Amino acid sequence: MSVHKFSHTAGTTTYGFSDLRSLMARASPARSGDVLAGLAAVSAEERVVAQMALAELPLAHFLSDAVVPYEDDEVTRHIIDGHDAAAFAPIRHLTVGDFRNWLLSDTADTAMLTEVAPGIMPEMAAAVSKLMRNQDLILVAKKCSVVTAFRGTIGLPGRLSTRLQPNHPTDDAAGIAASLLDGLLYGSGDAVIGINPASDNVAQVMRLLTLLDDVIQRYAIPTQSCVLTHVTNTLQAIERGAPVDLVFQSIAGTEAANFSFGIDMALLRQAHDAALALGRGTAGNNLMYFETGQGSALSANAHHGVDQQTCEARAYGIARSFKPLLVNTVVGFIGPEYLYDGKQIIRAGLEDHFCGKLLGLPMGCDVCYTNHAEADQNDMDVLLTLLGVAGCTFVMGIPGSDDIMLNYQTTSFHDALYARQVLGLRPAPEFEAWLQSMKIFGADGGLGLQQDLPPAFEHLLLARP
Repeated sequence: MSVHKFSHTAGTTTYGFSDLRSLMARASPARSGDVLAGLAAVSAEERVVAQMALAELPLAHFLSDAVVPYEDDEVTRHIIDGHDAAAFAPIRHLTVGDFRNWLLSDTADTAMLTEVAPGIMPEMAAAVSKLMRNQDLILVAKKCSVVTAFRGTIGLPGRLSTRLQPNHPTDDAAGIAASLLDGLLYGSGDAVIGINPASDNVAQVMRLLTLLDDVIQRYAIPTQSCVLTHVTNTLQAIERGAPVDLVFQSIAGTEAANFSFGIDMALLRQAHDAALALGRGTAGNNLMYFETGQGSALSANAHHGVDQQTCEARAYGIARSFKPLLVNTVVGFIGPEYLYDGKQIIRAGLEDHFCGKLLGLPMGCDVCYTNHAEADQNDMDVLLTLLGVAGCTFVMGIPGSDDIMLNYQTTSFHDALYARQVLGLRPAPEFEAWLQSMKIFGADGGLGLQQDLPPAFEHLLLARP
């Protein structure tokens, strides 16, 4: 007879769950990645029973029962060793179900959520999200406030920032400049102007960094640039004198998954310290930019039997120790093997945003899907709108929603403008003032596009490699 660490009875049937990983996985809302990994509940009834059992689990249980063994994983060690017991004290007595109720109560206001955030382990955030409806995820995330700064201030109430993403399949400077100009004229780029390089070598990274820095300095734009290359390339670029603002890296929720990315915690600390020493921030010194995505640990065969959403939340445990300027989940990028359709992508985006904000991160989302997923742009409109209501820090801005370099569908400059208009949201204050000074936005904050190209921008399209 098998021994079950957790069990719950529904009617005449008793369901057993062998360990915390199994309980968490069975309690997860349905998604293709957990099915692929053999972790998902076999029926809706088993899922509900697992959620009921999880609701009865004390939050303090997570302090002594790691989903990935402490001795095997530096992410686990980082999470446990860095846990803030004093911040956890006000909620230590709660079960996961009680924690959900508390989060939804008026007691858990913005100030209280900020106070307890350092005491919430990623696994606790993941666990409580499994008990929540979409509206619960939105309501709690909306109450969480996380403000960061480099050249502009990101995450203030009533604001929605954007990453201007002028990718080009050959890294052509004129093509990048055209997309960059298009985005600026729609008020995009206050979170970051960030390029995914087609040629990931240090020389090309330095050329792109110089191009972006020239534009930012020439037009005195209160924003920051980033070339989304591997952290080792960024370190080499810093050593060679490149104008590095933000340090980018994709991260995941286990040591083995991060090893597959060629990183560890020590390397991230080295890069953070190198960029900090440059002193390029004017409004603040938050300078790390992390991207994540459900399914990354599973795709690397490095998930240790942990469901993909819990692995995702563990990545946020890494991110928050670096006080980053920006974090975003690239929610539908990995493909339908992990998030099959629009419904699963929408749910995952809300989960990721909720967990990140609850843990104290400046959480954004790349609202996206691949062309072979059962999703379309209407699904992305729904997720974009819900995230805007939930207080999402930033979204992507790409010409026509179609990234011609990475070959996936995301949100456009127009989509971000729609979200700002329909929800009454504005760019970061420093960037908004710049938009008004350049006559791109009206003095009342409305969009005031010119019929002709503003003279100040005329030579931007003359950029050459």
